[in-house]
Amino acid sequence: MTFQPNLGLRTRLLFAFALLCVVTTAAVAGGLYIQARNDILQRAQDATVQTMRSRLAALYPLRSPVPGPDELDDIAAAVPDQDSVEYAVAMYRETHSPVAPPGGLRPGRRVLALDLGVISPQLRQAVADGQIAWQRVVRQDTPWLIIGAPLLITEPDRTTRVSGIEVYAARSLLAEQRSIDELTASAWLIGGAALAFAVVLALLATRGVLRPVRELGRAARLLGEGDLRTRIAVRGSDELADVARTFNNTAAELERHVKQLREMEADARRFVADVSHELRTPLAALTAVADVLDEEAAGLPEPAGRAARLVSQETLNLTGLVNDLIEISRFDSGVAALALNEIDVAELVRATLRTRGWTEHVHTELPPEVTARLDPRRVDVILANLVGNALRHGEPPVSVRLSAEPHWLALEVRDHGPGLKEAVLPHVFDRFYKASAARARSEGSGLGLAIARENARLHQGDLTVTNAPDGGAIFTLRLPRRAHDQNGGPE
Repeated sequence: MTFQPNLGLRTRLLFAFALLCVVTTAAVAGGLYIQARNDILQRAQDATVQTMRSRLAALYPLRSPVPGPDELDDIAAAVPDQDSVEYAVAMYRETHSPVAPPGGLRPGRRVLALDLGVISPQLRQAVADGQIAWQRVVRQDTPWLIIGAPLLITEPDRTTRVSGIEVYAARSLLAEQRSIDELTASAWLIGGAALAFAVVLALLATRGVLRPVRELGRAARLLGEGDLRTRIAVRGSDELADVARTFNNTAAELERHVKQLREMEADARRFVADVSHELRTPLAALTAVADVLDEEAAGLPEPAGRAARLVSQETLNLTGLVNDLIEISRFDSGVAALALNEIDVAELVRATLRTRGWTEHVHTELPPEVTARLDPRRVDVILANLVGNALRHGEPPVSVRLSAEPHWLALEVRDHGPGLKEAVLPHVFDRFYKASAARARSEGSGLGLAIARENARLHQGDLTVTNAPDGGAIFTLRLPRRAHDQNGGPE
């Protein structure tokens, strides 16, 4: 799993600017620091080497190729000067001069608190091979530069050889260290100032970038909430302005299409409502004729009697379809209303089953004294549809179970048939949905479950369906015990 830090765009931009500034400042300041430090130390080293060379050159010719302590003292005393070399020591094999010059240290100079053991074997070996070498050491929190050089003897044939005399000079690098420290402090100061400047620039940049982004986010939120007239002010001609123009064009097209769809939907609803109402009058006449035919069907010859019964049944089906269409058009137009009454829910269920002759075919679990403020007619329509479907399409036993909570109640209608296919479950409450495409015509209007769910939602409840683990479909009607009217207050 990848961790995604929850950082805003402003924070990420500020962090990117700051990181870029820190990296750039560190690279530039670090490079300048290293170069300046090397230059300072190199100049100190070159000055000390030059001093040693000039001082040692003045010692020729040596009084003796095998100097004693006195001559070593003279050699050591001749190397220090006023500016560079603090002190010097001359060695010939294991004999050496004192670690401090015979005249003592100059005022303000610090004593190098070390012995000859501070000189590394590598430096001793390089000097013994006739080379001028150096090393840096730190003693008493003070950096020192130690340079070693051999004294060469010039033969009569103008060849030179190592005399065996080694001179080691020490110079304090305290002044150079102070310069380097000042350079470091300046680098930090410049880096801090650059970081502050980068943050200011980042704030200005993010302000200019995030303003149109925030406007775009606000407009998209309003558009998602249904305000299709939302537009963004286009400023400039950069990429963000192109995004704003694209958003405005998209919103305009979406508004146009939604307006067309709403007009088409309104026309379709008006058409259904108008046709349904217009059919009620001829259907009333047909129903009367069908009733007469149904009564006389028994006395008619068999083909005519069968035709009379068919006309009567189809007239009833058509009447039911028209009534369902009128009911669904009321939901679509928003004029459906509740007629709330305080009812005993268990008694309402029993009345629904008794009226339709289903009492002997349905098992009930109805706890007593469960009252609610509901529309009894609409709840009766929901229960009749659910139980009727269970009896027609499911398998017995069919059961109705009532459960109550302080503010909600639930009615479960279950059968023990094969249940519904998984592909059918999401579409059970769709209008005119057919579970099987081979069925050209359903037994009912195809609107029963859709009307049942609309009635449940009119009570601020819901109607759901699922398959039981051991087989059969379970329809669950969940309603508030204190339903409200369309205006949101108690009736």
